[in-house]
Amino acid sequence: MDLSNIKNLKNLDANNFFLLAGPCAIEGEEMALRIAEKVVDITSKLKIPYVFKGSFKKANRSRIDSFTGIGNKKALKILRKVGETFEVPTVTDIHENEDAAMAAEYVDILQIPAFLVRQTDLVVAAAETGKTVNLKKGQFMSPEAMQHAVRKVKDSGNDNAMITDRGTMFGYQDMIVDFRGIPTMKQFGTTVLDVTHSLQQPNQSSGVTGGRPDMIETIARAGVVTGVDGLFMETHFDPANAKSDGANMLHLDHLEKLLSNLVAIRQTVNQL
Repeated sequence: MDLSNIKNLKNLDANNFFLLAGPCAIEGEEMALRIAEKVVDITSKLKIPYVFKGSFKKANRSRIDSFTGIGNKKALKILRKVGETFEVPTVTDIHENEDAAMAAEYVDILQIPAFLVRQTDLVVAAAETGKTVNLKKGQFMSPEAMQHAVRKVKDSGNDNAMITDRGTMFGYQDMIVDFRGIPTMKQFGTTVLDVTHSLQQPNQSSGVTGGRPDMIETIARAGVVTGVDGLFMETHFDPANAKSDGANMLHLDHLEKLLSNLVAIRQTVNQL
């Protein structure tokens, strides 16, 4: 896909990876603006094309008492405010067919969660909005199988689809990234590596997903070396108290150093 079709995506001439980053869930306006301001400042300095990420609701929860959101319209309005305030594109995930048209009024990219990427009606509903569609690879799917998800978007009259790898189930409680999948999926479309979700440790007996944030830089470095087009990562200024996925999020204070290292690696790879 042509990334220039994404409104307000800057620094596309920098020959760099692009970044989708932000909190797992929109917890409130102040936190969203605070995170966005920091990431915009870092990515501007490093000339990284940047998309702010935040879920307006969390439908896939392990327990019924888990945080699901602050209200759909309230969260979507915050996403729109972030986009307008910092002049950056925004992305959020959708879970039901009717979410597509609603969310498309507020954000630039609609994301299909990994568990739902085979749901044809949901993929088609997202595609028919005309927005860019980010297809998360199912934890249960091969890289080759993602060509069919991309085809659903294109057959719906939308050429703007990207694929995001977020790891593959490895046993019951762990994820693994098969880096052979990146060049495979790049044959079908723009390919992103979801670094933080690839380090989840789901299905814990507590009902709260675990993670390995200590491995974030390892996975991200490998993705950049393998030639991934973009990186996806969730970040927060207080991961321990984040309302969703705090166990595998990157602390916001560590983001600049990480991205500086990754940009240096990409520059080296570009010279080969």
